[in-house]
Amino acid sequence: MSHTVDVAPAPSAAAPAFDLNALREDFPILCREVHGKPLVYFDNAATSQTPRQVIEMFNDYYSRYNANIHRGLHTLADEATAAFEGTRETVRAFLNAEDSRQIIFTRGTTEAINLVANSWGRTNLAPGDEVLISMLEHHSNIVPWQLLARELGFTIKVIPVDVDGALDMTAYRTLLNERTKLVAVNHVSNALGTINPVAEMATLAHEVGANILVDGAQATPHQTVDVQAIDADFYAFSGHKVYGPTGVGVLYGKRELLEVMPPWQGGGEMISTVSFEVDTTFAAIPHKFEAGTPAIAEVIALGRALEWVQGVGLGAIGDWEQTLLSYATQQVRKIDGLRILGTAPHKAGVLSFVVDGAHSQDIGLLIDQLGVAIRTGHHCAQPLLHHFGVDATCRASFAAYNTVEEIDTFVASLKRVINMVR
Repeated sequence: MSHTVDVAPAPSAAAPAFDLNALREDFPILCREVHGKPLVYFDNAATSQTPRQVIEMFNDYYSRYNANIHRGLHTLADEATAAFEGTRETVRAFLNAEDSRQIIFTRGTTEAINLVANSWGRTNLAPGDEVLISMLEHHSNIVPWQLLARELGFTIKVIPVDVDGALDMTAYRTLLNERTKLVAVNHVSNALGTINPVAEMATLAHEVGANILVDGAQATPHQTVDVQAIDADFYAFSGHKVYGPTGVGVLYGKRELLEVMPPWQGGGEMISTVSFEVDTTFAAIPHKFEAGTPAIAEVIALGRALEWVQGVGLGAIGDWEQTLLSYATQQVRKIDGLRILGTAPHKAGVLSFVVDGAHSQDIGLLIDQLGVAIRTGHHCAQPLLHHFGVDATCRASFAAYNTVEEIDTFVASLKRVINMVR
C-alpha cells in the first residue's frame, strides 16, 4: 500500500505555551518511519512515548549504581535506595499527598486496585454491603470487585451514563445509601475521555460513610491531581501513561486506612520480624505493601518522568491537548458516516469513533500502513461500548508532543482508508 496523503495546511494560530519542536526532540521514537511514512502516534491513552531523559535514566542506573535497595550497607545500595525513595517524595509532591509514606509502588493501576480489593476489601466488605462502580470503568476497576463479590457476597451496583457519555450524577446520588461501603470510579474514561467530578463524588460518598477509590491512570498525564483537594481515600495511576516506563505504578491511600489494612503479598522487605516460634510482624507503611525486590530502575525512571512533566507544566500540556482535541473533533465530524462516542462537556484528549460500513479493526490496520498509530477494539471497556451498541471503536488519543499537522495527516489518512473499506 503506497498511497500518498494530501495534508491540509494547519491553522497558523494553533500553538502551545511551550516550545513544541524542542519538546518533540526529547522523544527519539518520533523520528522513526512506519511503512515508509513519518510516524503519527495517536495511541497515547494506551501508552505514551518516553522522553530521552527517562530512557537515559535506565542507562545511568544500570551503569553506575545497580543494587538492591534498603538492606544493603555498601555505597551502591545507598545510592539506589536514595534514588528509589527520592521518587516516592517526587510522587508525593506530584499528587500533593500529605506524607510520602502514603505512596505505595505497584506494577501499575491494575495491581493497585487489586491491592485495595484484596487488602481493604477482604477486611471491610461482607454480604449486604454495596460497592458502586460506573459504566465508564476500565476492566481493571470492574473485574477485581466482581471476583471479590463472588467470594464475599456483597453487591455491585453500576452508575449509569447519559447519551453523551457523562456520568449520571442524579443516579449516583440515588444509588448512595448506608449500605454503600466503596465507590470505585475512574477520574477520566480511557474509552471516551469523559472527566468525572471525582471531588464532588468523594464528598457525596463520605456523607454516607463510604470510601472512594479513584482510577487516575488517564488523568495524571493531562491535568494536575491533588488527592487532598479531591479527598480521595485511594488514588492509583500507571507510569507508562504519564511518559514513564511500563511495569510501575502508584497507589496513594489515606494513612489511617493503610495503617490498619493487612498485607496483600508476603515475602522480603515487608516484614519486621519472622519466626517459626512467634507470629511474624510486618513493616510500617508503605513497605508493608511492597513485598520483594521492586522494579527499582522503573521506579527511579518514573520519578524522572514526573519531573519532566512538571518541567513542561501540566496546565500547558492540558491546554494544548484540548486544542488538539477540539481541532480533531471538528475535522472528523466532516466525514460522512462517522459517529463520535463520548461528547461529554468535560473531556480529556480522547477521540473515540465508529464509521458506518467499516470495521474498526480494518481501519486500524490500514491506517497503520500510512504511518498512523491509533487504537481499535473495546479498550478494556466492554460494558460501556455495549451500552452504546458497539463492540469496538477507533480511538485517537493525544499527548504533549502531538501536532495539528499530525491531525491533518490522520484525517486525510482516515478518509483514504474509509474509501477503501466501504
